[in-house]
Amino acid sequence: MIIRNPHGAPDLACDECGCRWYDRQTNACYECGTPVPRAELDDYLRVLRDFHAARGIVVNSPAER
Repeated sequence: MIIRNPHGAPDLACDECGCRWYDRQTNACYECGTPVPRAELDDYLRVLRDFHAARGIVVNSPAER
């Protein structure tokens, strides 16, 4: 699930246990190990992109680093 942190930015949280500790190496919740579906990751990235665009934040793509 997508939640908002105190600064308004989107965070990814586990649908099963609600924790916000997401392991990007395994695409699973640190707390309970539930896998995060690809569609949910795509939604999160879309919401994050929209958040950046609305605030004028420019983020380098991984290929540009």
